[in-house]
Amino acid sequence: MMILGLSGTNGSGKGEVLRYLEARSFYPLSLSDVIREELREQGLEETRERMIETGNAIRAAHGAGGLALRVAERISSDRNYVIDSIRHPEEVAALGARSSHFRLLWVDAPEALRLSRIQARARVGDPETLEELQRLEGRELAGPEAHAQQLLAVRELADFRIDNASGLEELHASVQAILERSYFFERPGWDEYFMSIARVVASRSNCVKRKVAAIITRDRRVISTGYNGTPRGVPNCNEGGCPRCNSFAAGGTRLDECLCCHGEENAITQSAYHGVNVRGGTMYTTFSPCLTCTKLIINAGLVEVVYNVDYPLGGVALDLLGEAGVKVRQHNMVSEPQ
Repeated sequence: MMILGLSGTNGSGKGEVLRYLEARSFYPLSLSDVIREELREQGLEETRERMIETGNAIRAAHGAGGLALRVAERISSDRNYVIDSIRHPEEVAALGARSSHFRLLWVDAPEALRLSRIQARARVGDPETLEELQRLEGRELAGPEAHAQQLLAVRELADFRIDNASGLEELHASVQAILERSYFFERPGWDEYFMSIARVVASRSNCVKRKVAAIITRDRRVISTGYNGTPRGVPNCNEGGCPRCNSFAAGGTRLDECLCCHGEENAITQSAYHGVNVRGGTMYTTFSPCLTCTKLIINAGLVEVVYNVDYPLGGVALDLLGEAGVKVRQHNMVSEPQ
């Protein structure tokens, strides 16, 4: 995954860099699009002056990194991104906090050359003289308010700088060189991978007290899954199927009244239901197993249990697993499952 932030002066060639990256499967995002959305909601026409004013207003109302925070919500971990229109150091910080793979690219060119490019593109509201360009950039390079554009401060945070004083061939070569020496590639380890799957399975739980799930793997393949809830054909716990859970009984009490099956229990019984052999497999579970599930794990022939967090009444169960020769490991995720 790569997230490249894009910033620079007017007419420096940022748009060309964006197109080059987009052609290479980078998904484009822009802080300016957030401003445009705001203008459309207000029924206002887009002008450069209004874009600057509205962007500053959003930063003033939601923090200097407010625009970047909105864009960061649109980032997923399965794509490469190029994010345009970064104009404040707090926006750099917000995107960097979103991903350790974020890098900032600054594009610049001599002032006279930039003016000629601006004149050639002939956009409405663009400066037509050097004096107009300097006046406009005066507000963007170092605005007087804390929430105003601060391009000079952004430039100091750049991981890469491109001087776009030559043609497209040289510009593209510079971007390509950055890509080839800066690609970030990583995959989760097997424990992280399987525990993440278990946590997704847990989201299907219908228990009103705690969502728990377990998966069983063999040869690094998932062969069975289970989450806690009422038995097949019984109303779901969240629909009133389990009186104990629906009365929110204190932890460790009235266990003889609980109608819910545990995630580990369901993972094992589902494998039996569908004729899947779990002998020699590994169970990943979001909580360490209870004593009843532990006995099922041992008798099912599972050889390893990997759990995320401790089950409140799981001490005796873990001792029993060890006594039976079942390997037990704890793998902590970033946060506890829901």
